[in-house]
Amino acid sequence: MRKKGGLRVKQRLMQGVRLCAAALRHPLVLPVFYFAMLWSLEWTFRAWEIPAFRGTGLWYSLAFCLPAAIIMWFATTLLPRRFNRIAAWVLVLFVTLIFASQLVYHRIFYTYYTVYSAANGGQVFEFLHEILFTMRRNWVQLLTLFIPFLVFIPLQFFLCFERRRPVFSGLVAAAAVCLHVACRVLLPLGGTGDFSAWDLYYHTISIDYSVEQLGVATTMRVDLWRLATGFEPEYRVEPPPPIPEAVPPEQMPPEPDSELPPEPEYGKNELDIDFVALAEAESSQTIADMHRYFGSQTPSSKNEKTGLFAGCNLIWLTAEGFSQYAIDPELTPTLYKLSREGFRFENWYTPIWGVSTSDGEYVAMTGLYPKAGTWSFYRSSKNAMPFTAGNELGALGYSCRAYHNHTYTYYNRDESHPNIGYEYKGVGNGLEITDQWPGSDLEMIDVTTAEYVNDTPFHTYYMTVSGHLLYTFMGNSMAHKNRALVEDLPYSEGPRAYLACNIELDRALELLLARLEEAGVLDNTVIVLSADHYPYGLTLEEISELAGHEVDPEFELYRNACIIYKKGMQSETVTEPCASVDLLPTVLNLMGLPFDSRLLMGRDVFSDADPLVILSNRSFITDKARYNTKTGVLEPTGGEELPEGYLEYYSAVVSNKLAYSAMILDNDYYAKLGLEP
Repeated sequence: MRKKGGLRVKQRLMQGVRLCAAALRHPLVLPVFYFAMLWSLEWTFRAWEIPAFRGTGLWYSLAFCLPAAIIMWFATTLLPRRFNRIAAWVLVLFVTLIFASQLVYHRIFYTYYTVYSAANGGQVFEFLHEILFTMRRNWVQLLTLFIPFLVFIPLQFFLCFERRRPVFSGLVAAAAVCLHVACRVLLPLGGTGDFSAWDLYYHTISIDYSVEQLGVATTMRVDLWRLATGFEPEYRVEPPPPIPEAVPPEQMPPEPDSELPPEPEYGKNELDIDFVALAEAESSQTIADMHRYFGSQTPSSKNEKTGLFAGCNLIWLTAEGFSQYAIDPELTPTLYKLSREGFRFENWYTPIWGVSTSDGEYVAMTGLYPKAGTWSFYRSSKNAMPFTAGNELGALGYSCRAYHNHTYTYYNRDESHPNIGYEYKGVGNGLEITDQWPGSDLEMIDVTTAEYVNDTPFHTYYMTVSGHLLYTFMGNSMAHKNRALVEDLPYSEGPRAYLACNIELDRALELLLARLEEAGVLDNTVIVLSADHYPYGLTLEEISELAGHEVDPEFELYRNACIIYKKGMQSETVTEPCASVDLLPTVLNLMGLPFDSRLLMGRDVFSDADPLVILSNRSFITDKARYNTKTGVLEPTGGEELPEGYLEYYSAVVSNKLAYSAMILDNDYYAKLGLEP
């Protein structure tokens, strides 16, 4: 009896298995699996990488999974069964790898890669150690993303990959198109403002916001379509409303009886350009509009700092991942000395842009904002760039050299940097340093100073790399080298490794000062140093460790340090909000070099131009308020009531600066003005 009972159970189990297998072979199971896979990947990715499931982004990302799943079904039923199964393998693995690679990339660079970056990103494999380390550290997250693929491995033996008739395939394709159109029709329901799903789908390029609002799959699809079709965003050019008056004229206090001594007339930082005549003679509407816009801008005034460092040598450094947390009187005494004895910027900001290091470098060295979705510095390599320090000083007879202690072709610097006036060397085209990662700033200074310290005059630019992530003692040569000096600090490994990396930068600057002193030129040399971006290789919690308090991720995270120093100068504190985009016009003014302040997006911080810090999401900071586009909150910071129209005015200014900056790049606008270097 037991044998018969066991046999019946076994038969029932086998029957159940056969029924399940038959059910899995139903033609509709395959598109259901594709949808479940995409839905699972979007949900899981969002759970790991996006802090909150806020807004409509989750639902839009899931809605677009449905037409995508139908398209995948269509693509894997066109051919004979064998080839359809192979196509399914390729598609499922490819989609999984996109999600997994975006997670790894985001964990390293705190942004997502674009199709453009991927197409030009063979150099990313130079960071193979960082990639493998991040994969090992985040194996749990990666495993959860691979669950649908692991499920597919046994499931694919049961799924129906039979070739469908053309009529059926046509109906499937039509259904996918209809569902896709329906999803697009629903986009305005979530709003049409800045960085809404609708705005990101049709107008604005912002990979980070797009992943949040549309999902990974839709973001990559839209990005691929834009790259393939040469899509250009519609620039948001707005006529700004009248400048808000903080105090109505009728309420202004009466003029004092005693006359104050008149302020000295310094003139304006502008060139002799007749924008009105240019606009009238221009056949291109775009260029004519640009002439009108720049002609409408008020040039900033020269001031008592104009020409303060005229005729001096100039050494300019963009320090990888540098921040104010790397400045310490004991650990980094040279950085401390330069920051205390030069201009002291209490509210300096280094916003992060789409191409992290390259965009940060571009902003500081050109006074322009980068264009989203491309490598702006590389794009500028074919353009006239008359206002860069290299081109300006080279025209005056300075020897102008640039160095980078990493691969010389990285981000195509071998094309962009000669175009801005430098004889450029990196690893692979003349800079001989120890093969290690990251490279030593100290060694770079050691092997290069002899090439220029005896030139009269000289300008040298350094892009450093010792401060590069990952901030660990195993695998980061600079952190390992200086580990003993930070071993007893009360921080976790990441902050200690970060400080150890910047000790190398400090020693490089110490040697630089010594070499300049030996050559007898230190007294006549200006040193400028700023960061390319904040140290995003540290988590927010680790940055808060260094800060000694919980750091605000919306604004304070981007607060940084900037050094402008000359031996014997009178130290001065600058309290107004400033940003990387202000560095070039400030340096040009200090060096007494000609430039047109209307044609740069930054401002000379010593001029009468209003302070304005712009973040990549169009949030902004002025001397009176700060506005967060994520929350829509305008917060006064000056202790006074803001005038009516304040937000509208500055929002328009922000949009115009970002738009016209991109238009300068796209249209080689300086060449249109005849401003060849």
